[in-house]
Amino acid sequence: QLQLVESGGGLVQPGGSLELSCSVSGSTLDITAITWFRRAPGKEREGLLCVDGTGGTVNYEDSVKGRFTISRDKVLNTVYLQMNNLRSEDTAVYYCAARRRAGCSVSASTYQVWGQGTQVTVSS
Repeated sequence: QLQLVESGGGLVQPGGSLELSCSVSGSTLDITAITWFRRAPGKEREGLLCVDGTGGTVNYEDSVKGRFTISRDKVLNTVYLQMNNLRSEDTAVYYCAARRRAGCSVSASTYQVWGQGTQVTVSS
């Protein structure tokens, strides 16, 4: 059974960095695309970055370009979201999501499994 467990959220000052982890069980990353989404208070959920089955990445959100990076470790079966130069507007609950296909999609409805979410708060 495909399952995701996120970790790494917390409180950070503006300009700081955090790395989120998404541990995948029940499938291999070769056949599973993983996307990081977030939902800020009062806003709709938005897709951020995806890593596909080949290790290729897609960035869906302009506001995080140059600041956020997605990567994966096939041995640990874990996907990471490195977040640098964090801003107050990055405050949100962050989710990783998996779709049982190797290709990426920004459509949340195509993802079958979601993590529990991890809170990221950017504040001084």
